[in-house]
Amino acid sequence: MNIVVEALQGGLAGLASYLAAHVLLCLVPAFFIAGALSALVPQQSIIRFLGPDASKWVSYPAAAGAGSLLAVCSCTIQPLFAGIYKKGAGLGPAITFLFFAPAANILALSYTGVALGADFAIARVVLALSFGIGIGMIMAILFRRGETARQAQGEAFGGGEGISRQTLLFLATLVALLIAGTLKLDFLRIVLLGIDLPLPGAAALQAMLDRLVPVDEATGAEGLSVQGLLLIGLLLAIGAAAWRGLGQVDNGFNRLTPVALGLTLLTLVVAALGVRVSENGLFLVVTVRSALVAALCAALIPLARRFDPWDVQQWLWETWRFVKQIFPLLVVGVFLVGVIRIFIRPEWIQAVAGSNTVLANLAGVVFGVFMYFPTLVEVPIAKMFLSLGMHPGPLIAYLMADPELSLQSILITTAIIGKLKAWTYVGLVAVFSTLAGLTYGAWVDGASLWMLALPVGGFVALLVILLHRFERAVLARAA
Repeated sequence: MNIVVEALQGGLAGLASYLAAHVLLCLVPAFFIAGALSALVPQQSIIRFLGPDASKWVSYPAAAGAGSLLAVCSCTIQPLFAGIYKKGAGLGPAITFLFFAPAANILALSYTGVALGADFAIARVVLALSFGIGIGMIMAILFRRGETARQAQGEAFGGGEGISRQTLLFLATLVALLIAGTLKLDFLRIVLLGIDLPLPGAAALQAMLDRLVPVDEATGAEGLSVQGLLLIGLLLAIGAAAWRGLGQVDNGFNRLTPVALGLTLLTLVVAALGVRVSENGLFLVVTVRSALVAALCAALIPLARRFDPWDVQQWLWETWRFVKQIFPLLVVGVFLVGVIRIFIRPEWIQAVAGSNTVLANLAGVVFGVFMYFPTLVEVPIAKMFLSLGMHPGPLIAYLMADPELSLQSILITTAIIGKLKAWTYVGLVAVFSTLAGLTYGAWVDGASLWMLALPVGGFVALLVILLHRFERAVLARAA
């Protein structure tokens, strides 16, 4: 009975920590960006650069380049992936975008270089770029028939307009908001103002939260602060107002629409503040990040008013549609990860991943699936395992798999592209992450890169052939 209670507490603690610490400044802007991509960007603009018929020399680098600018986790990237895929992006470039953004964005690479060393950062970007494009191309080949039908539908209903400057400026502001809220740079932490807010009982409340949701560095549990509790409350208020305010906005604006939007902007500003418990209550810290997030939130209001009301309605409705599709799966997935993490100990992973074997690299991949951490948190965890004796090969396998194969992201990807495509993607990521670990580990152990290139290339060619035959067999049974 105690283990059941502990598991439930672990699930709830993980969910509370995640919602309070990561969802708001990452996911909220991402949902609105996805809604804008779906409602405001002409389909032809997406198809031009990322469509199935776009030059492979343009579409795949464009997908990787777009992903490199976004410091997002595997969950945050899902609404953006759904947005471009729904709008007509080819499966291959969309998959490359889905893979590359959380695995090798600029922030993740810089943090990896600082924490683990330049070798790990270089290996991460080279392997993520080559395997991300490779996985995307394999997926495009395997599912080309379905993509052809989707492309034909897109051509039938898509317009020929280009994206307007107004829309580009609006999207750029939303992306800037996402980056400002997540980018970990020293100048963003510069304190501009400190405000002492008298609040009797704040210390007692924080002590209670520490008991209910304790911090556990070994498992990545970040605890729950008073600010986090407030943010969860605001998130619930947004959901209550948005259910009608955004969910029915396609029929026209209603009195709850501005309430939902106002609460969203307020929540983002509160999330960007530094809040710590003091002797008198709470001490609010206004940083450059706080000011920048507030300024960008304020800038969105006049920019949105420049659009036709119908366009705004469609943007908000598409945003809410993505929220309904993705957020419940995210909640369930994070809870399950918190439960499972109770039964897994880091020392177990170290015990089976101390050498560069297939089993050790597979262990790194499995650990990435079940021990999902928010974006960038995987880096200090990886540093801990490296210090405990984990071989660099399995460590790279973990760094490749963790941003991609969390349980919640698998569930969401399945909802977006279907079970067959999603699990094919999962299998390819697992295989290529293992291969990446074996390759890097062999190089660390002294193997020549030229000696590694031949078996890796042969394996990839064999994999393509086998997957092609598998697709034909599946289609034959379906017929």
